[in-house]
Amino acid sequence: MPDLSIQLLPGLKLKNPVIAASGTAGYGDEPNRLCDIADLGAFVCKGTTLKPRAGNPQPRIMETPYGLLNAIGLQNPGVEAVIEKYAPLWAGWTTPIFVNIAAESVDEYAKLAHRLDKVPGIAALEVNISCPNVAAGCLEFGSTPESAAAVTRAVKNATSLPVIVKLTPNTSDIVALAQAVESAGADAVSLINTLRGMAIDIKKRKPVLGNITGGLSGSAVKPVALAMVYRVAGAVKVPVIGCGGITTGEDAIEFLMAGATAVEVGTAALVNPRAPIEIVKSIENYMLEWKLTEMSQLIGAARR
Repeated sequence: MPDLSIQLLPGLKLKNPVIAASGTAGYGDEPNRLCDIADLGAFVCKGTTLKPRAGNPQPRIMETPYGLLNAIGLQNPGVEAVIEKYAPLWAGWTTPIFVNIAAESVDEYAKLAHRLDKVPGIAALEVNISCPNVAAGCLEFGSTPESAAAVTRAVKNATSLPVIVKLTPNTSDIVALAQAVESAGADAVSLINTLRGMAIDIKKRKPVLGNITGGLSGSAVKPVALAMVYRVAGAVKVPVIGCGGITTGEDAIEFLMAGATAVEVGTAALVNPRAPIEIVKSIENYMLEWKLTEMSQLIGAARR
């Protein structure tokens, strides 16, 4: 059988390259979960902030052709509740847990990273830089290399955990963004986060989402995500985690061939909770068919 394991982060080897994406898999505590987390390479919990957040006004989700618009607004119980309620559960799992963190200032990012440092059950941090920077007029932290690097540097200085920075596509140059966070100490990058979008109800003559705009995910964004992963993988030395519209094993294999070391599956799991596990099996079957024995033969294959 092929070896699907990968070395993603310093001191962290995953059993396979498929990761449950933040915001689409909760905290993994659902008693009747249809997808066995033990079969995944890693699990990213819902975005976590310093204090509890109620999220945006309803409606917060809308289906689009081949995609999903969401404006959840980072609803979560806050970092203290995550540490007290969920980390003890994660500590008993064999699958590594990454905590996705979000904040409105560089100082808040640092405080979150410090609070989560050395908490049993947490293997790494994924830093969401698609958040609004209040001090900069609510522009995304990831909109410029300078602000993205500032967040990365602050988080790295506050924690001993490996740091993954999740890049926003809502920027003029995602390669420059990736290189900036790499220079600031990021151990890996994941991309892409959602594209900004909206919908209007023509009968009510109003935006559909309560927040007016939201993040577009799902199959519709895959070609954009794939192109960005290809470009970034050729420009940085740290591992790249590909995400954005991955629905099938074939999609995941494209991202791996583009240079991603691992992939995150999100929106697809909302439609089919077993999608991440089916994608793992599909990668394995592809490797068997093409007589590949290890992931290094697949990763970056379209670049050689």
